[in-house]
Amino acid sequence: MPNPFVYFIPVFALLILGEAYISYHEDRELYNFKDSVASTWVGLGAAAFNSLTKAYQIGLFLLFYKLFEPLRQEYLGYSNIGWAWWAWVLCLIGDDFNFYWHHRFCHTIRIFWAAHLVHHSSEKFNLGTAFRNGWTIFLYKPVYWLWMPILGFNPVMIALCMSFNSIYQFFLHTTLVPRLGWLGQIFNNPWVHQVHHACNVEYLDRNHGGILLIWDRLFGTYLDKDEHLETKFGVLHPPTGHNPITLNFHEFNDIWKDVHQAKTWRERWFYVFGPPGWSPDGSRKTSKQLQEEWKANNHAVRLKELTEH
Repeated sequence: MPNPFVYFIPVFALLILGEAYISYHEDRELYNFKDSVASTWVGLGAAAFNSLTKAYQIGLFLLFYKLFEPLRQEYLGYSNIGWAWWAWVLCLIGDDFNFYWHHRFCHTIRIFWAAHLVHHSSEKFNLGTAFRNGWTIFLYKPVYWLWMPILGFNPVMIALCMSFNSIYQFFLHTTLVPRLGWLGQIFNNPWVHQVHHACNVEYLDRNHGGILLIWDRLFGTYLDKDEHLETKFGVLHPPTGHNPITLNFHEFNDIWKDVHQAKTWRERWFYVFGPPGWSPDGSRKTSKQLQEEWKANNHAVRLKELTEH
């Protein structure tokens, strides 16, 4: 099955060149040469890994689709969802719901963060970073979608909806698009996606949605961008250098080191499946702990200002 994403590559390339042109002529410094080269190599690697695992992904969906067909016929009264327009709508909504949880767990479970971190490692936020995807993420990502073929969504339909979601998300990675009014309250857009890519403590682990913002609003992770706050892009502990292999695997290496020196099985578990930044002695902080400290400090500063006046 051809990937629709491939047909959009010329459009993506033209838009990246256009953004780089605006950046150069308006002196916005949206791009850095070494960083862009790294994004290109990471993106090419991600495309290769995606192609290599595509058969596994479709095969997994097809296996569950066929395996549960007798149960659907017996207990639900139908063989499959079909190809009607409403089936496409439900598939897109289901896909976006899946992406939200897949993406959220990529930020809250360290082993998944290790696979996703490369996407956030750039200190620049531009259309080129949309291709900066982890190479190992394709191995476990399909698991979140398995309930859909079980219910009878055709594997090809699911794969196409996943591709559409990926295409949509390319356009989120730019600072050149302003607020979108009421549309920006419903659909994910560059304005709120800047929050997601920021490493400001108050912005950590926010806005995980793909196309719709309803999931972030529903599950308490939505946060609008503060126009008065300077947005800092990247991660709190950036990798050194621009080697694409290092960018993809350095956090896995750090996990291995932590597990190796851990004293108990509980520590080993949390070093792998706990939130990023977890440590048994508090020497490192999770995003939640950092935000609690930030709130406490802010509260103390405000109290001091009030007492002084």
